[in-house]
Amino acid sequence: MADLRTNYMGIELKNPIILGSSNLVDDIKVIKEIEKAGIAAVVYHSLFEEQINLEQIQMDDMLTEYDHRHAEMIDIFPEIKHGGAKEHLYKLSQLVEQLKIPVFASLNAIYDSTWEEYAIELEKTGIAGLELNFYDIPTDPNLTSSEIENHQVKILNKLKKIVKIPISIKLSPFYSNPLNVVSEMDNCGANGIVIFNRFFQPEIDIEHENFYYPFELTPDKDYHLSLRFTGLLFGNINADICATRGITNGEDIIKLILAGASSVQVVSAIYRNKPEFIPIMIKTISDWMDSHGYPAINDFKGRLSMKNLEDPYTYKRAQYVDILTRGEEIIKKYPMR
Repeated sequence: MADLRTNYMGIELKNPIILGSSNLVDDIKVIKEIEKAGIAAVVYHSLFEEQINLEQIQMDDMLTEYDHRHAEMIDIFPEIKHGGAKEHLYKLSQLVEQLKIPVFASLNAIYDSTWEEYAIELEKTGIAGLELNFYDIPTDPNLTSSEIENHQVKILNKLKKIVKIPISIKLSPFYSNPLNVVSEMDNCGANGIVIFNRFFQPEIDIEHENFYYPFELTPDKDYHLSLRFTGLLFGNINADICATRGITNGEDIIKLILAGASSVQVVSAIYRNKPEFIPIMIKTISDWMDSHGYPAINDFKGRLSMKNLEDPYTYKRAQYVDILTRGEEIIKKYPMR
């Protein structure tokens, strides 16, 4: 029988399937079912400093709404302060205690000081590792790409010195050269690289002429960009690669491991198919390994990475050119009339 154990961030996992950051962790009954179904590890949903600050402002506005309506009124409520990250930290520590599998925390802060403060507090909860979620939407046209990247590297470098647990970096694909950014993170000692983050995007309601943020699951088979960069990175960095984004089933997981991933993160597949889909994915991987003669994950990990391929153009732009030159084939498949 195939051995599905893999190593991610220096931590042994019983298989390569990790539950990515999501609200599924908020229901202990659900997360227990997911653990029982065979998930190897869990990423707790991100601690967003921006959200905490917004909640503080909203609470202050609510408590002071009726202040000073009359000259003799000073404050109609006793002084109450927002709990900040305490609730998040408490729930995370409770999850760590109740699960037998590794639990990773995810962090997205604003200021350098709070990146450090929250990282220290998250480590105290007993998590196995910390995922830095570099979710950032640039709004200043005068801010250069190198300034953004250097600041993120600076944060990682600082946190590696103040926490003892392993650190992974969850990146978006929106860099001029993701390979260079990953290389810089790797040189700073990142233990894992998660590629790629999927940002929630705003939508416009044309009837009411305002914005809203729809919750949409990641489309099936949206892993191709992650697969490309996994294949490019494997063998060129020390950090373990964790692929994510649109991984639908066991076959997709096999593809990402062949490209060089040590593990994958899934979320939408669990939302769509419920926890009972996890053992199906595990069995698909195990059966494929048995049928292809691979006793362990490392026996085929990275076998189809660029480093191990004789054809150097597989992961390069030549693929795009090849598709463009097959115009007649595409027209036959998708006729206009």
